[in-house]
Amino acid sequence: MTSIDLNADLGEGFGRWRLTDDEELLSVVTSANVACGFHAGDAATMRRVCEQAAERGVRIGAQVSYRDLAGFGRRAMDVPPAELAAEVAYQIGALEVFARAAGTRVSYVKPHGALYNRVVHDEEQAGAVVDGVLLADASLPVLGLPGSRLLERAGKSGLPTVAEAFADRAYTAEGTLVPRGEEGAVVTDPEAVVDRSVGLARDGAVTSRSGARIEVRARSLCLHGDTPGAVELARRVRARLAESGVRVEAFA
Repeated sequence: MTSIDLNADLGEGFGRWRLTDDEELLSVVTSANVACGFHAGDAATMRRVCEQAAERGVRIGAQVSYRDLAGFGRRAMDVPPAELAAEVAYQIGALEVFARAAGTRVSYVKPHGALYNRVVHDEEQAGAVVDGVLLADASLPVLGLPGSRLLERAGKSGLPTVAEAFADRAYTAEGTLVPRGEEGAVVTDPEAVVDRSVGLARDGAVTSRSGARIEVRARSLCLHGDTPGAVELARRVRARLAESGVRVEAFA
C-alpha cells in the first residue's frame, strides 16, 4: 500500500496572538513543523505544541527560519553562512528542550518561508542550513523540495533526506513552487486541493500552472495551517487519501 506523511506548520503565534488551530490540526497530521521563535512562536507556544504533539503521537519537526518576526520569515535576507548555521542550530536546540520535556524529541528539520525557497537554488545558504543541522544533531532528517540544493547538500553530508510536496501551492513546469507574490500561487479551491493531494500521494505527479503534468515524488505532503478552513480541509484530505488506498503515516 502507498503511504504518505501529512505535515503542517504549527505554533505560528506569538504571545496572545495565534494564527493556526494547533490542537485540531494535530488530530489530523502525522508531523508538526513547529515554529522556533524566528518567524513566529515563543517559548510558551513551543512548549504547548510539543506537549500536544507528544500526547497524540505526532512527530515534532523544527521549522527553522531567517530571523524575521515582523515579516513572518517571508522576506528575502542575506545572512552570512556561519551566522545562519548558528541560528539554525539555535532554533533546533530551543525546540529540543521542550520536545524532551514532553517525553519525545525533535525528529526532523524543515526550513520556512524565504529560507525554504532560497535553499532550493542557493548552494551557499543550503550549505549553511545543513551545517546548522549537523551542529545540532547529525542524525536529523531534512525535509525539503525534491531536487533542491538543500536535499542534495544534506544527502552529501550524510543527513537523511525527505522530499515533500504541496497540494495547495501552484508549481512551475520546472517543479518549483510559484512565488507567493504571483497570481495563482496558492490553490484555494478545496476540492482541487483534495484531488491534488491524492494525485501527489498515489501517482507522484501534479499539473503545473502551465498545464503540463510534472513528476513530484514525495514522502510527505504539506497542509498549510494558516489558510481559511485549514482544519476541515486537512480532514477532507486525510479521508480522501484513505478512501483512495493511501496509508497516512509519519516518515520519522
